[in-house]
Amino acid sequence: MENLFIAATECTPSIYFDAERHLLELRGTSYPENTTAFYAPVFAWLEEYFAHVEDGRITVNIEIVYFNSGSSKALLDFFDVLDDAAFRGAQISVNWIYEDGDQDMQEYGEEFLEDFRRVSFDFVKKPK
Repeated sequence: MENLFIAATECTPSIYFDAERHLLELRGTSYPENTTAFYAPVFAWLEEYFAHVEDGRITVNIEIVYFNSGSSKALLDFFDVLDDAAFRGAQISVNWIYEDGDQDMQEYGEEFLEDFRRVSFDFVKKPK
């Protein structure tokens, strides 16, 4: 399976999914003009990936510094996919990376944690 790489822009995050290393990464800002269109290849890749991997250890690094409401919905859908995979036996560990002092991003991560209990969450403070 091929890896997925989408380069960051001013309003979209970089996305790097490495199928061999079982590593999923989203980094940057997320406020695309068309959230559905931007995230469509992400969900297509995840669907194919989880069709081949059911019980592996998967690391997810999320370092989003800002996201809009449309991206919030996409993140909810993303975590829903991860939660379903965890239900089927995958061991998924999410590193929610946020800048030290950014209380909003910390709280967003805590809200996702409350909704998706099958996925392991680690909160990683990044120094300013």
